[in-house]
Amino acid sequence: MNIAIYGQTYREEHFPFYNQLFTRLILENSGIWIHNQLWQRMQGLFSFVPVSGVFEDDDDISENVEVIFSVGGDGTFLNAIKFSTCTGIPILGFNTGRLGFLSSISQEEIETALSALFQNDYDIEKRSMLKFVNGEQLFSKQNYALNEICIHKKDSASMISIHTFVNNQFLNTYWADGLIISTPTGSTAYSLSCGGPILTPDSQNFIIIPVASHNLTVRPIVLPDSCHIRLKMEGREDSFLLSLDSRSETITAENELNICKSELYVNMIKLRPKHFFNTIREKLMWGHDKRN
Repeated sequence: MNIAIYGQTYREEHFPFYNQLFTRLILENSGIWIHNQLWQRMQGLFSFVPVSGVFEDDDDISENVEVIFSVGGDGTFLNAIKFSTCTGIPILGFNTGRLGFLSSISQEEIETALSALFQNDYDIEKRSMLKFVNGEQLFSKQNYALNEICIHKKDSASMISIHTFVNNQFLNTYWADGLIISTPTGSTAYSLSCGGPILTPDSQNFIIIPVASHNLTVRPIVLPDSCHIRLKMEGREDSFLLSLDSRSETITAENELNICKSELYVNMIKLRPKHFFNTIREKLMWGHDKRN
C-alpha cells in the first residue's frame, strides 16, 4: 500500500510518533510519500526510511498513493484535504495536537490503527463540504470548506449587519460580530463554541449561527444542505474577513456571498469500532461525572 504523509510542523517531541509510524510502514513494505516541506524538516533524522517520493500538490500523488495520512491537529487535517478532494484518495488523521476531532488517532493507537488499515477493517465516510461561489474566485480552486464558511468583522470593534437569504427568501438580518455557515463536520468546531447544535456526520444539513448576536432571541437554524445561501454585509467599515476553514481573504461590502453544497466530498477513513458518539463522549468528556 502506498501512503502519502502530510504534516505542517515537525518538533523534537514528534520523533517517537514518526519513528513508530515509519517503522510499521517499513515492516508492511509500504511505499512512503512525504510532503516536501515536512521532509525538509526531517532531513537526517529518519535516514532509514526508504522514501518513494516527495509531493507538493495532488497531481504528484494522484496515480501513486492509496491513502493519505494527516499528522498534526485538526488544522493540519483541514489543510490536508486539498490532496484528497480532487483525487478521491481517503484520508486518516493522526493526532499530535490537542483536541483532535478530525485527527483522532493518538500515538497509543498507531499500531491498532495501522493493523486495521492493512487488514481493510475500516469504513469510508463521505464528508460533505460547503462551496463559496463568487465571480472573482477569491480562493481560486480551493473555494470549499469542510468545517465552515464564516464572515466576520475585520477592522472595527463595531458589529456588522449580515442580510441573509435562503433560496432567495429573506431569512434575517443578523446584527453580530459575524456569521457562521457550518457543515455537520464543522458542528463540533467554531459553531459549537458559539452555541450551535452537534450534527452527526451523515446529516444532510447546514447550520447558520451568529457570532455574538446583538439580538438575544436569535438562535442557530438548521437547514437542508440543498439550500442556496446568499449574504450581503453592511458595517461602519467597508472591509470584512471571509474565512473558509483555515484560509481567509479580505472582502468588501460589494462582495455578495453565495454559498451552497460543494460537489466535492472528503473521503475519511473511519476505523472500526470507532463511532462518532464515542468521539464526542471522549473529546467533550460527556459522562465524566462521579455519578457514572
